[in-house]
Amino acid sequence: MNKLFNRLLVMSVLVVLVSTSILASDLPAIKLKEPNKKRGLAFMEALSVKASAVEWSDKELGLEDLSDLLWAANGINRPAEKKSTASSAMNARDVDVYVFMKEGVYLYDTEHHELTPVLSGDLRSQIMMARGPRPGGPPPGDSARPRPPMPPQSNPPIQIILVSDADRFRAGSQELRYEWGALDAGIVSQNISLFCAATGMKTRPRASMDKEKIKNLLKLRDSQHVFLNHPVGYPK
Repeated sequence: MNKLFNRLLVMSVLVVLVSTSILASDLPAIKLKEPNKKRGLAFMEALSVKASAVEWSDKELGLEDLSDLLWAANGINRPAEKKSTASSAMNARDVDVYVFMKEGVYLYDTEHHELTPVLSGDLRSQIMMARGPRPGGPPPGDSARPRPPMPPQSNPPIQIILVSDADRFRAGSQELRYEWGALDAGIVSQNISLFCAATGMKTRPRASMDKEKIKNLLKLRDSQHVFLNHPVGYPK
């Protein structure tokens, strides 16, 4: 009886593994286009229009815009030195850029400038936490008037998740590595915001998300920290 149970258990595990691999293979890699380095507003103009968005068009991002966006975020701009558009402590290149799209979840492969499939299926709506009332309560001396709730946000075509891997730093305590990772993620985040401002696209940096769910979905290690997310899309 035990032998039969063990065989059934092994077979069920194999079925799960095979089905998982088929699911992963269903999602093809996306080869991105060469970045257009001549596009966009001048730097000071981009700063003058930079703003956080709360709504987006439901139009899917075109391949050219997606390619330029990811290269601007953390792409390789000095191939001979393998250095990117985003500085990182000790040149650790610790920040990974995950892209949640309608088709599935991808990891941006900076070296080959392409998107590597991670998960199949539309998981964009699952990573955000429910939005509660604006913190802080009513203004001082105005307790009779409730503070208005934060405005509703529409669903963007893509969600970018920034993850820092502390194991890529060559030195430093765990606390320092966490701090460096947060700073490095902030630099990538700023690149995304500036690119969107310069090209007429819309985004906002956010820290509110279901980090535990994201870690489980992406099967991240303990050294990988989820720091920021960027919804990105076209103006509504």
